[in-house]
Amino acid sequence: MRKGRFTKPAAEITQRYSESVSFDQRLYRYDIAGSVAHAEALSRVGIITLAERRKIENGLHAIEKEIESGKFKWECSLEDVHMNIEAALTKRIGPGGAKLHTARSRNDQVALDVRLYVKAEIAEVSSRLRNCQRAVLDLTEKHLDVVMPGYTHLQRAQPILFAHYMLGQMEAFERDVERLRDCLVRTDVLPLGSAALAGSTIVLDRELIARQLDFARVSQNSIDAVSDRDFVCEFLFCLAMIGLHLSRLSEDLIIWNTTEFGFVEFSDAFSTGSSLMPQKKNPDITELTRGKTGRLYGNLMSILTTMKALPSSYNRDLQEDKEALFDSVDTVRSALEMFAAMLPELKINRERMQAAASDPNLLATDLAEYLVKRGMPFRRAHMIIGSLVADCVIRGIALNQIPFAELKKRSSLFDVDVAKIFDVRRSLLQRRAIGGPSPKNIAAQIKRWKAKL
Repeated sequence: MRKGRFTKPAAEITQRYSESVSFDQRLYRYDIAGSVAHAEALSRVGIITLAERRKIENGLHAIEKEIESGKFKWECSLEDVHMNIEAALTKRIGPGGAKLHTARSRNDQVALDVRLYVKAEIAEVSSRLRNCQRAVLDLTEKHLDVVMPGYTHLQRAQPILFAHYMLGQMEAFERDVERLRDCLVRTDVLPLGSAALAGSTIVLDRELIARQLDFARVSQNSIDAVSDRDFVCEFLFCLAMIGLHLSRLSEDLIIWNTTEFGFVEFSDAFSTGSSLMPQKKNPDITELTRGKTGRLYGNLMSILTTMKALPSSYNRDLQEDKEALFDSVDTVRSALEMFAAMLPELKINRERMQAAASDPNLLATDLAEYLVKRGMPFRRAHMIIGSLVADCVIRGIALNQIPFAELKKRSSLFDVDVAKIFDVRRSLLQRRAIGGPSPKNIAAQIKRWKAKL
């Protein structure tokens, strides 16, 4: 590549600083697939003969097998995955290999490889999200009738079913699946044929190449095509959001696993001990997941910062997109795999959850709504029940221990049936509006999720 314009080879320190083959070699499958499709397009316009095309294809597939077997020797002096494969091909088949780069640049070549990679990883991450959702749904079905407190501000708020909490995780993961599906729309665009930035006077059938590589669309502007990394930014955002959801789930499980809560217990297979304290059983897997989410955010900020001030067309800064991309993919892949394996072994402490949910004060809103159903404005009902709670705190009694005569003094709307308010399961049965935690709603949601998965 340097023999025409340059009279001296690149300094060794320059080669070390600028090489990317140490990490972009993982794109080899996509680079070879793109080259096979490009060779066919070149043969269609007579740049290479049919015999040369067959030599190119056979040579590329042989190189692919060599890479997969670990026998291929990567050369840092050749900078990247593209030049390494092209050099190996030319050495293997002769001049035909040197014709392959006609009408393309490494600029559109790397844009193609990264798009193919992201397309494949969208499918893989989506599949792992589905596996995680199946694990969540199985755990939900095993504990359908477990009552627990719902929390706001980490304070007990209202009773819910544990199944309702778990189905909330299903919704979050489903948004992740939908985001990935939407990201695919903008990723599924063929950039090959844009060359360095202005296409080529050798006009190739780009729609043919798109069909060969299973792209839905062809890019419409060559300058934009070689410099567009919006899809990488978007994909890294999707991965960061998956990390966010796994981190929040991790935080809940970490808190519930404490002795103070005792709601859940991790199996030994997904816990670690202490090098000093023999009694310890730590939830390190969820803690690591919570920590790794920071890396996902950092990778997203890295590519956004790289892109924010680039001039139009290709700039070498874009080489810096890959390590962040690869790291985020590897991180999310392993985290989803871990959760799909860990959740089925999570022990749920039914008794501790139900004891925590038996606090009558959790039904204070139900008591206010009791008055509302009898015609009282909600704000007045809220004030009355709030003052009753304050009295209970002073007297050291529960809300359901207030004598009926005292309730009657606060409002004539109280009647003897008020005692029914403090039945937790009756309360849950009444929460049947769409999205509520009633057993009927939960059964319907489980049926919906089973059909979807």
